[in-house]
Amino acid sequence: MNLTEEELQIQLGQPQQRAKAFSMVVRSYQERLYWHIRKMVLCHEDANDVLQNTFLKAWNGIDGFRGDAQVSTWLYRIATNETLTFMANKRMRNLQSMDDVDDMLLQNLRADNYFNANKAQLKLQEAIITLPEKQRLVFNMKYFEDITYEQMEAILGTSVGALKASYHIAVKKIEKYFEEVE
Repeated sequence: MNLTEEELQIQLGQPQQRAKAFSMVVRSYQERLYWHIRKMVLCHEDANDVLQNTFLKAWNGIDGFRGDAQVSTWLYRIATNETLTFMANKRMRNLQSMDDVDDMLLQNLRADNYFNANKAQLKLQEAIITLPEKQRLVFNMKYFEDITYEQMEAILGTSVGALKASYHIAVKKIEKYFEEVE
């Protein structure tokens, strides 16, 4: 059964319908959110952990969901914040610099049995890893997920102009990486 955004929001707001509606939300968004998270953390197990935390946080915060944003925007915001928190905690636990974390991410990606890529895909991921987190996030959302700047603005709380600039700079850095590697 497919519900409209409005029907879904109404059901999420009704305690007797909430569990069923939330189950529909999980089924509808789990794959998209998994790949959104996975493009940042790169490791399958880490992505699954962050995804579970995302849905737990959404379920626990459902009373705070006022419906002034779409369910997808709300979930992407939670997933993005959980991903950034996870990465910051990982960095703090290991007391590593960003470069060390990026090297570790790349090693994990190469060793990940679930990552089945050709050389071009691996090179692209290597280039993306060199980007600062915010640029990496914006690039992934625009390039892989085709999320509009307006949707990103709602998710990230950053202006459309700043997001466009971040994406443009990220593309230039990736192009430069490809030129230097070849």
